[in-house]
Amino acid sequence: MNDLLSTIDWSRAQFALTAMYHWLFVPLTIGLSLIVAIMETVYCRTGDDRWKKVTRFWMTLFGINFACGVATGIILEFEFGTNWSNYSWFVGDIFGAPLAIEGLFAFFLEATFVAVMFFGWNRVSKRFHLASTWLTAVGVCLSALWILVANAWMQNPVGMDFDPDQMRNVMTDFWGLAFNAVSMNKFFHTVFSAWALGGAFVIGISAWMIWRNRSLEASKMSLKVGAWVGLVGILLTMWTGDGSAIQVAKVQPMKLAAMEGLYEGKPGTDLIAIGVVNVREDRHEEQPEASYAVKIPKGLSLLAQHDMDAFVPGINNLLDGYEITTTGDTVFTVGYDKRIEMGKEAHAALRAYEDAKKSGNEAMADSALKVLNDNYQYFGYGFLSAPEDAIPPVAMTFYSFRVMVGLGCYMLLVYLITLLVMYRRKQTAKPATWVCWLMMLGLPAAWVCSQAGWIVAEVGRQPWTIQNLLPVNAAISDISSSGVQLTFWIFAVLFTLMLLAEISIMLRYINKVSRKGILND
Repeated sequence: MNDLLSTIDWSRAQFALTAMYHWLFVPLTIGLSLIVAIMETVYCRTGDDRWKKVTRFWMTLFGINFACGVATGIILEFEFGTNWSNYSWFVGDIFGAPLAIEGLFAFFLEATFVAVMFFGWNRVSKRFHLASTWLTAVGVCLSALWILVANAWMQNPVGMDFDPDQMRNVMTDFWGLAFNAVSMNKFFHTVFSAWALGGAFVIGISAWMIWRNRSLEASKMSLKVGAWVGLVGILLTMWTGDGSAIQVAKVQPMKLAAMEGLYEGKPGTDLIAIGVVNVREDRHEEQPEASYAVKIPKGLSLLAQHDMDAFVPGINNLLDGYEITTTGDTVFTVGYDKRIEMGKEAHAALRAYEDAKKSGNEAMADSALKVLNDNYQYFGYGFLSAPEDAIPPVAMTFYSFRVMVGLGCYMLLVYLITLLVMYRRKQTAKPATWVCWLMMLGLPAAWVCSQAGWIVAEVGRQPWTIQNLLPVNAAISDISSSGVQLTFWIFAVLFTLMLLAEISIMLRYINKVSRKGILND
């Protein structure tokens, strides 16, 4: 048992490590692909050769990052089979479909046109090259779409039925899976946030060159494009973030409660803007949700349901059986202790069905199947030992959410100040040193903000690999913890070296070209 628990922990750590490294590259790929396409469009419309040189500068940085993203993404998909084979068997027919589409359609679209984008200069017409650049950006987004469809299905499993003869779930509605509200909102939220990060990257690098008195004209040209893309991206990210909160309240209310450190809900629930969360060892102990809290009155009710007086259930309310329906009504359903009991009944019925089928007793099989169907919606709870097992890590979810929101607001400030400075000062003027540093600090802030968002999304749904259907302790492969530990450290070293190599290559290229002058390259 101890080895099993160690395997679960190390497998989770390995997957988290791979996912977080992968997510260092993906949003920059999405954001830079759009920025490069916009810059090349300006070049084609104006015929100004300066824009061509600026475009090729940022395109080179895009290419370096693109290669690293592909390498980590492939390893991430392999881990579903190596570390999470029970998960892959249980829902492979469903989860594998969007991943296959991503590989066969979107990835090949990217690979085809990215080659033209990099090697087609002076070999194809301006319009064809521009089309290739835009199609690369579209391909990058399509790759993200199908990956996020798969991830959103894990957050909100729909479009499937359980087949007891195969002992696995099978897809019944592909379009329901692909275009459920969670997947669409997650896709747009992710892409828009990537635009914001791409804008912060361009602003940060351009500000550094201005601070060092290098490539001033090219940097100012880049600043405007980066700031506009970043501003549009962050505003749309905030808009889709509002939609995400509503979806989380409906399909993952425990995540919302953990984000707020809320144990006891009430009508007109306040939102904690800043505070120190009090994680309860015993969920029934009486203490405030947070210490030193600055609250927005009725803010959480407004965020969750767009109703300032709405009831938002807390952790204890949810464990007792209160939920928000898809129509926004708060109802009393089935408490988590009863769900665990019904889940175990579903497990027993599945075993009875299998035994009856083997013995040829159809009447007993039909009876067991009825019990299984009646209790299957709580199948995943049968793997839990107590209701408290369904509570996510409250502190990590709580603080990650506030880091994400706080840094998102800082990025908005960076974009607004950048545009204000660039459009109010004379073209020959150089931004003040403090403005340059404000812009440069937006670069790490964007990545921390992005990582914090994924921590909220993934840690906040624990202990589930598939919401309410399969917890992590039932999704794991039958492998030794020592093997997982070994690969964890191998991946940690390899990914770190890859990241350092990317940063080193980028810095060398930026330093070399900026010294020479981008427009003189």
